[in-house]
Formats: sequence, C-alpha cells, structure tokens
Amino acid sequence: MIELTIEIGLALERRQIGGTWGGFAWRPLALFTTPPEVAPWTSLGVGGDVARWYAGAFPIRLYSTDTANYRDNLESAAPKLWVVLRPTSPEPPVEVLVISADPAEGEAATETGSNVVEIIEMPGEIAALVAAFIAEHHVERPMIKRRRDNAEPEVRWRDSVARRAGGEEERS
Repeated sequence: MIELTIEIGLALERRQIGGTWGGFAWRPLALFTTPPEVAPWTSLGVGGDVARWYAGAFPIRLYSTDTANYRDNLESAAPKLWVVLRPTSPEPPVEVLVISADPAEGEAATETGSNVVEIIEMPGEIAALVAAFIAEHHVERPMIKRRRDNAEPEVRWRDSVARRAGGEEERS
C-alpha cells in the first residue's frame, strides 16, 4: 500500500449553543494549504458567542487502496474534506483526530457518539494533489459476485431447521 501525506493548517470556530443544554458547537473554519508558522491554539479572535483559533498543522493521508473513494469525492459537484473532532478537557478544548478526503472514512467516524464530524470544502490545491495521486496509483478492482450453490431453497431451509432442532430429518 502506498501512502501520501499532505500537511495543512486548520482554523476552528467555537459557537455558544443557547437553550437548556447549552455548551459549544465546533466546526472547521478554514484550511491553509501551507500551514502558517503560528503556534497551535493561537486565538484568531473572540466576538460575542463566537471564538476562533488556529488549531495547528495536521496531515491528510492518502492511501492507494482508497483511490476509488477519493475519485468519487472529486467527481462530486463540490469535493469535501471530513474533519473529525473530539471534545477534550481542559486544554486544548478539542482534539483533531483526522482530516480525510475519503467519504467512507468520514462516515465511519460518525459511529462514535463523542466525535464531531464536519465537512469543509476541499481547496483546489489539495484537489489537484488528490487527483494526481489517483492518476498515479488507482487500480480498478473488479466486483466479484458471489455464486449461489445449486441446492433447492426448500431443501436448504428444511436441512437448516433440522440441524437447529438437533435432529436430522429424512431427506427425500
């Protein structure tokens, strides 16, 4: 498996949530194709219920086995990156777990209840690097359809019921 790492900078925004439960909502604000030389968790400003930070430099990892997913993402109307965050305490306020160009990886990260998964538009420079990676490393994998056995469905059903019952039925 071939891997390519693209370093990016990430700015995050935190908004105060009103209502009974309160708390904060985090979302990616901007990506920098070249990470700035700024310390992680540098404040970019606070105003009202909104605070912004430069979270730091993070990798986007591309794998040769996932090129079909990257291709599907690039062929969509607006390619996206999935940013997976996890609230921490006390500092830093959130942990950036992964930034991915793979929609399947982004979706899989939603299965953990504590993760915050947000999408952000993929910058053109990143899209060009992903497209070049796909062009160089994509291998079309054929779909392998599983073949059914030739046994009659009724016979298979009867045999499986007999096995579960602990006895063998006479076969005709």
